[in-house]
Amino acid sequence: MIKIQPLQTDIPMEALSPANDPWDPIRSLRRYGTHRLTSVEMTVSNLCNMRCEHCAVGDTLVLSEPAKLPLKQMLDRLDEVEQLETISITGGEPSFSEKTVREYMLPLLQYARSRGVRSQINSNVTLPYGRYELLAPYLDVMHISFNYTSAEDFHRIGFAKAGHRVSYEAAAKLYERMIDNARRLADTGVLVSAESMINFRTYDKIDEIHRLIVEMGCKRHEVHPMYPSAFAKDLPVLPREQMLQAIDLLLKSRDKSVWMLFGTLPFYPCSGNPEERRLLKRLAEEPNVTVRNDPDGRNRLNVNLFTGDVFVTDFSDVPAFGNIADARLDELFDRWLDHPLARSVNCHCPAASCCGPNLLVKDMYYKDVDFNRRSAIID
Repeated sequence: MIKIQPLQTDIPMEALSPANDPWDPIRSLRRYGTHRLTSVEMTVSNLCNMRCEHCAVGDTLVLSEPAKLPLKQMLDRLDEVEQLETISITGGEPSFSEKTVREYMLPLLQYARSRGVRSQINSNVTLPYGRYELLAPYLDVMHISFNYTSAEDFHRIGFAKAGHRVSYEAAAKLYERMIDNARRLADTGVLVSAESMINFRTYDKIDEIHRLIVEMGCKRHEVHPMYPSAFAKDLPVLPREQMLQAIDLLLKSRDKSVWMLFGTLPFYPCSGNPEERRLLKRLAEEPNVTVRNDPDGRNRLNVNLFTGDVFVTDFSDVPAFGNIADARLDELFDRWLDHPLARSVNCHCPAASCCGPNLLVKDMYYKDVDFNRRSAIID
C-alpha cells in the first residue's frame, strides 16, 4: 500500500458538480466576455495496451516512443497561463509507463493541486492499481471509456485493431481489473467519470451500459456521439434520428443521482428541427444533467510533450500552430482564435448558453452552414 499525504493548499476549491464544471468554456466566456485559455491538455504517451476500434488517436499509437521534453519546460509554460483553471493528461494510455507516472504525471498533478487548478486523467484503468493509487491523492477526475455490457464486448471492441490475436481470457482479466480499479478509485473520493459513445454498437443498449457504470461507483456518466475520424474512419455513421432515440432511452432509464454530462451533440438551439430543439430543452430541464460546450479551441489547447507542438485538440486534423519552445500558451491561443477554422465556429448565443459546434460536428453535418448568421430559436 502506497502512503502519500495529500499536498496541503490554502486555495479553496469548489466541488465539481453540474453547477460547477470548469472544463465548460461558457464559464470563462461569461466571465471575460471572450474566450480565454483556462484549460491545458497534455499528451504524455503514445503507448497503449489496447487498440480500440473507435480510438480517436489510434493513428498516433506506437510500440516505442522517444524521450519527452523536460518537465520544467511544461511547468514554466503552465505558470504563464494567467487564467488556468484545469489541466488534463492524456495519451495513448498515460499510465502505460510507470516512469511517466512518477516523473511527469505525479508532478503535474501536484502542481495543479498547489495552484488550485482542477485535474483530469484520461485512462483505460486496466493496469495495476498501484499506478493509479499513486496519483489518486492529487487527482480530481479519472476519465475512462466504457462502451461495454460484458467482457465479450470489451474483447471485441478494445482489441479490434490490435493487429494480432488477443485471447478472450487475457481481455476478460483486463475488463475485471478495469471495473475493480474504477471502484477502488471512486472509494478514495476521485470523481470517476465514465464516457460512453453513442454509435452503431451502443445506441440500443446504452441503458444497460449506464447501469453497469453506476454499479462501478462512477459519479458521472459522459455521453458523446461517435464521429468516425482518422483511426476510426471506417466505422458506420449513426443517423441523428437514432442518436435522439438513444438519448431518450438513456433519460428514461438513468439513475438520477448520477451526474449525466452530454457533449459534442450535433443538435443546437438554432436548429430548424423542432425535435432536436425539444431534446435540448428537455436536457436543460432534467435534474443532474448538463450539456457541455466543446472546450477544444475555446478554452483548451493540447500540448504534445514529445515535440512541444500545440494543437487545437489531440485528435484533430488541424496541424500544429505553434510550439511551447517559441511562445507562451496564451499567445498561441490568441493565434488560434484568428485561424479561419476557429472563426467559423466562434459563435455564441447567450440566451441558450451555447458556444456553437465542435469542428468535427460542423465538418460532418454542417459543412455549408455559417453559424455566425444563426440565432437560437427559443420555443
